[in-house]
Amino acid sequence: MRPPTLSARDAMRWSLGAAALLALVLACYAPALRGQLVWDDASHVTRPELRGGDGLRRIWFEVGATEQYYPVLHSAFWAEHHLWGDSVLGYHLANVFLHTAGCVLLGLALLRLGRRAAGDAAGLPAGTAPLAAALFAVHPVAVESVAWISEQKNTLSLIFYLLAGLAFLDFRVRRTGPAYLLATALFLLALGTKSVTSSLPAALLVVLWWKTGRVDWRRDAVPLLPWFAAAVGMGLLTAWVERTVIGASGAPFTFSLGQRLLLASRDVWFYLGTLAWPAHLLFFYPRWDVAHDAGGWYGYLAAALAVTAALFGLRGRWRGPLAAWLFFVGTLFPALGFFNVYPFLFSYVADHFQYLACLGIITAVAAGVAGLWARPDPRPRAAAAVAAGLALASLGFATHRQAGDYRDGPTLYRAILAGNPDCWKAHELLGEALAGQPGRATAALAEFEATVSLKPDDGEAHNNLGSLLLSEPGREADAAGHLRLAAEYSPYLSEAHLNLGRLWDRTPGRERDAVTEYRAALALNPGRTDARFGLANVLSRLPGDEPAAEAEYGIILKQDPANVPARVNRAGLLAREPGRRDEAIADYAAVLRVHPDLAPVHYNLAIALSALPGRTAEAVAEYQATLRLDPGLAGAHRNLGIEYARQGRLPEAEAEWRQAVALEPRFTDLKAKLDELERTRAK
Repeated sequence: MRPPTLSARDAMRWSLGAAALLALVLACYAPALRGQLVWDDASHVTRPELRGGDGLRRIWFEVGATEQYYPVLHSAFWAEHHLWGDSVLGYHLANVFLHTAGCVLLGLALLRLGRRAAGDAAGLPAGTAPLAAALFAVHPVAVESVAWISEQKNTLSLIFYLLAGLAFLDFRVRRTGPAYLLATALFLLALGTKSVTSSLPAALLVVLWWKTGRVDWRRDAVPLLPWFAAAVGMGLLTAWVERTVIGASGAPFTFSLGQRLLLASRDVWFYLGTLAWPAHLLFFYPRWDVAHDAGGWYGYLAAALAVTAALFGLRGRWRGPLAAWLFFVGTLFPALGFFNVYPFLFSYVADHFQYLACLGIITAVAAGVAGLWARPDPRPRAAAAVAAGLALASLGFATHRQAGDYRDGPTLYRAILAGNPDCWKAHELLGEALAGQPGRATAALAEFEATVSLKPDDGEAHNNLGSLLLSEPGREADAAGHLRLAAEYSPYLSEAHLNLGRLWDRTPGRERDAVTEYRAALALNPGRTDARFGLANVLSRLPGDEPAAEAEYGIILKQDPANVPARVNRAGLLAREPGRRDEAIADYAAVLRVHPDLAPVHYNLAIALSALPGRTAEAVAEYQATLRLDPGLAGAHRNLGIEYARQGRLPEAEAEWRQAVALEPRFTDLKAKLDELERTRAK
């Protein structure tokens, strides 16, 4: 028996419906399309060091190279960067198209499941598929997944999830090896995009039970055993990455099994509530105090068990509600608190956690409304049509409004604080966003101070405070205090040691402390070029440490041969040694071949040339090049005059010296020389 296929007429209708759905989704998400990167978007889109061919290898084979080990997702980001570069619009449009495609696939999957074939015990009312697709398309709980670029893991994984499910249903009819391999490959792609899709094999068994009234062990369960194994493996890997790489461990995650069970029951009802009434959605919801509040959550657990028992009792007449409930709770399971995930530091619930799970409830509601349409009595049909229209309109309006929060970081973080004023993470993110804006340092300081007031052990906020205070005259002691706290509370935070290194670097007599802090930053993150550059600069000023400084500059240049500051500073170090000035000159020349308009490099090259016998003409040419680019550089006028004097070009030398004194009156030696020339001429 072959699987059902769409007729030409149905295919045309679904094509037109898909186009209409895309237009609807674009209208709903229009405010977010020009939105900027927010929160951790910059860590998800492909970083510069991963954009080449070797970067693609690292994405697949190096755990920790990307924010999370989702190689399919990050391969997609890699490809997208090669398509539109840093255009944020491209990523937003990609998410909108993926979400729309997921809605269409959902409709096609429900259309496939809704048809009753021989041996089927259940189906879906006509109209369920398009209504469910439309409801999912415009529901505000999807905004976080669609408007937030980082959550492309949701929109993309849904595509593979639904395709894998459809392919398995096809295999179940065809029973061929290629059909099974295709379904398995799609499932592995889903797992490699987001591990929450590990619920698919269990979901398929629930769907088959609903559809046929039973689960055949050999026909249905045995083919899914490898899927279950892959799902468990990916789930364990993701849990390990969350704990050891991302940092989801320690006291904030220490709960008993009983507390986790109560938290899970609380989460389930929270998600049902926001799905039914999405009026006050937030990017970060208030974080519950599980240790103190869980004792009052037995009612949630009792209600969940009662609903499960009631639906189980009704399974003889209606299996659909129990199937929808099991799909919803089972798909939510990885995010219900049994496994540590990093966002639990801010909140135990998030809209993007239920992006996939909500399909079960949305389908059940759509089936109920479609069932009213199927009745012969026109009154319930009219009521169902009006209810569906009002629901779609109100949900679409709410989605459009919420999408506007994603215009930029400050807008999103202020929206969080409007609904959750004690959210320390929102204060921290707002402070970071303001710190990057000219003239907003005071406002940023206020946000970081609010952060440490709400969460005194937040090392990143202390680091941000310390970093800002470094730019405030006379606040060095305050900066040092916050940076020390940052290093204490967040020992993994290399930036705290980097900032301490910068502080001691500019404090007379603390150069050795600066070296210690820069090396601590590099021990935590050997790839920090900024820390290695700071270390090299300090070492270059310490007597006897010049070889170590040169070695550090060499490491930077080995990793990045185009690093101009490192090459220029190394050249300055080499120029101090009479026997190595030719090497310094080669470094300066290499920089100027690529960047011929850098006046300071021409100036340094001229100084190095003037120290070598027989290179006066070259030195003159470099000083002249310097002054063409920067006529106000008094030292270049002075040194050019000296070179002219060596060549016997005294009138030109005198003109340069006069220009130097006019620009820099502190050149008293030149002023004295010029006065002597005047006296000589007067005689």
